[in-house]
Amino acid sequence: MGRRCWLIEALTALWSTWLQNFRSMEEEPLFAAIRVGDVDRVKALIRGSGNNLMLPSKPGWLAIHQAVWYDQEACLRILLSVQPGMVNKRTERAETALLLAVNRERLQCAEILMENGANPDLANQERETPLYKACEINNPSLVALLLNHGAAVNTQCFHGCTALQEAALNNNVEICEMLLKAGAKHHLRNVFGITPLFSAAQCGQEDSLRFLVKHGADINSEAADGGTALYEASKNLHVDTVKFLLSQKADANKSGKTSLLPLHIAAQRGSDVVVSLLIPATSKARVRRCGISPLHVAAERNRDDVLEILIAAGFDVNAQLSEERSKLYEDRRSTALYFAVINNNIDNVRLLLQSGADPNLDVFRPLMVAARQGCIEIVTLLVEHGADINACIPTHPTTFPAIYMFSMKYLPLFKYLLDNGGQALSCFHCLYGTGPHPSLQTSRPHRGHLGYPERDYYVGRSVQFCEIISAPTISRWAGPIIDILLDYVGNVTLCSRLLEHLDSFEDWAVIKEKAAVPRPLQQLCRVLIVKMVGTRRLKRLPLPGGLIRFLQHQESYVDV
Repeated sequence: MGRRCWLIEALTALWSTWLQNFRSMEEEPLFAAIRVGDVDRVKALIRGSGNNLMLPSKPGWLAIHQAVWYDQEACLRILLSVQPGMVNKRTERAETALLLAVNRERLQCAEILMENGANPDLANQERETPLYKACEINNPSLVALLLNHGAAVNTQCFHGCTALQEAALNNNVEICEMLLKAGAKHHLRNVFGITPLFSAAQCGQEDSLRFLVKHGADINSEAADGGTALYEASKNLHVDTVKFLLSQKADANKSGKTSLLPLHIAAQRGSDVVVSLLIPATSKARVRRCGISPLHVAAERNRDDVLEILIAAGFDVNAQLSEERSKLYEDRRSTALYFAVINNNIDNVRLLLQSGADPNLDVFRPLMVAARQGCIEIVTLLVEHGADINACIPTHPTTFPAIYMFSMKYLPLFKYLLDNGGQALSCFHCLYGTGPHPSLQTSRPHRGHLGYPERDYYVGRSVQFCEIISAPTISRWAGPIIDILLDYVGNVTLCSRLLEHLDSFEDWAVIKEKAAVPRPLQQLCRVLIVKMVGTRRLKRLPLPGGLIRFLQHQESYVDV
């Protein structure tokens, strides 16, 4: 803070010193007389100076510039009559008196300069001519004056823009018409490959856009990045411009370097109106070749209304990202459903599932993502619509359902998965059995993007349940987890690692007793019936409600 205050004080002192020096400087008499318009004083000073008016008061600033700046027409005429050769002299920024007159919108001064031979095509350091500046400031009178004196209409500035491009940006049809009559070319591009028509569409300047189309401008011209006027209008949500371009047969199936179509960018921006306009003009086959559906874009950006419109229009809810686009994401996601799930957007998840989205297409299943995020409502929706609870991850194989890695800390969720068909028996399969297990890794393993250990942590084989449950963040839950799992299996043998966990806490001794063989007949019967009938058909059995609840493992509540 002290250093900052010191800097502020130093800058303040510097500014004060400069201001005092500036105020102490006396303005040259001639320039002071011009500033206030004292014609007699100007004449007297000119006579006394021996007609030497080419000396500047500051770098490049001559008396003629002073007269234009302060709009002193009479002084300007006197100066030019005495020294006509100064008419095209420039300031330090290469600005002529004519360019200053245009910038300051001094029409009378500009007329005087043109009458005295001012060159209308001399540009400043940015290569901006007086005509270009007149179009930029949107002044038709100055444009007409310059064109009447033969100003070149197609000169391009440092960025390649022409006077017509500036007029189109200002939506001034009057100026556009003057320029075209004077020979302006509407197909000239700036350094970004942008034509005047493209600029008009980009900014939603519909009047100039209509004018340019009427005079033959190419409505489908592409910028350097491959974008079209329709793409830009869609990106900037110019509804009326999009309507007009489509009415003129603008191609909605042209994409830029990103391979996205106007429909994609409109879905990304969330404009349901623009999306509705573009859908009939967009080829679904062309969308498929892009390797990404507008559904993906809408789901990724949480554009709920747009997603609904696209689904109603028949876009495939199970469309998958191309391999190239999927690789852009660390988790290799591929469906719109995955985007909705990872965004925790319950409404979009429900909409996609009700519309037929398959929850089992992604490598990393949406169900696993929802479980890791602890969103019970999305987990329930996915399970009800057929999500495979027992799926594994090809790149990170396990001997048990992979989703358990993300749900064991949420016991109600863990039990819900088991109630709805999650395999429990595989959790008790162990390569080492009751024999000694390899020592546990004491340092925390590097974790991947979904939170489980990277594959090279267990090189050459699948990860076992007893290894995952021994992770420091999960081992404190080992007893309750094993207790729940025992309700869903018959006779099993606990491996030495699981027994080690149960022996580590006195209160867990009862769980160890629960696993003793043989298990109660009641439990063995329950496991057998569920296996034969299936969890989804239990409710239809002609049995008392209490027995149904027992079969569904609802006889007790799991206290988290």
